[in-house]
Amino acid sequence: MESGVLPAAFLLDSNALYGDGVFEGIRIYEARIFKLEAHLDRLWNSAAYLEIEIPYSRGELTGILKALGCKNEIRGTGYIRLVVTRGRRLDLGINTRKVARATVFIIARTLQLYPKEFYEKGLAVITAKVRRTPAQCVNPNVKTCNYVNNILALIEGNTAEVPEVMMLTTEGRVCECSGENIFIVREGRVLTPPTDNILVGVTRDTILGLCGKLGITAGEASFGPEEVHAADEVFLTGSGAEVAPIVEVDGRRIADGRPGPITRRLLEEFRRAAENPANSTPIFA
Repeated sequence: MESGVLPAAFLLDSNALYGDGVFEGIRIYEARIFKLEAHLDRLWNSAAYLEIEIPYSRGELTGILKALGCKNEIRGTGYIRLVVTRGRRLDLGINTRKVARATVFIIARTLQLYPKEFYEKGLAVITAKVRRTPAQCVNPNVKTCNYVNNILALIEGNTAEVPEVMMLTTEGRVCECSGENIFIVREGRVLTPPTDNILVGVTRDTILGLCGKLGITAGEASFGPEEVHAADEVFLTGSGAEVAPIVEVDGRRIADGRPGPITRRLLEEFRRAAENPANSTPIFA
């Protein structure tokens, strides 16, 4: 364990003390930031929910992201973690008025969340016993830095030696994975849980849009774990994960236990969309 003295300003940050902040995870493809405007929309909405004033304009923040990408020479595939905290606390309490201005920090680096074999062979998940925090407590569409609920669920996955978990609402309906949205395919229809108890992902919205362009029937529907077990295909989506096939849930094989044709096609089309300059912001420009 490393030890040492750190600046008080870092240790007194609201995020370090209480997870009081918001963030975005944004992908870079071929030195272009994918769906940046959608991510900034959600960042500003999340900050407004927590009454955090972002100390930069959208244009200024875009310039900072591009400058960091240039400095780190991200010319291929990468990832940006953009974090806005409430700021340095003036004391150790939780009163939101006793803080300095908001703090912004950004990490830009190369990333591959899942190994190639997961996309080729699929992955196994379990249903977490920990239930998703109800929407009546915290708006699920706000991407806060407090991920304790998600972490507790993923600890169960670590214990079961699976890379991801499926989370349920307090009513026992499927909502999402620990950090991704989930979809099922049933008789050619692509279905994903409604937005009332999930984080509405940028990749999720992209996939629903692609389904429309490809002529694949897609929409929102409430379903339980038993319907996931009986699905023809299951996959998850996220900025880091892209479109990852799930071939086993709770020890039960999904269909023939291989990534299905619709999942494979959507992954292919998503990567094509990700590399389309119309969907991204260039770093080196």
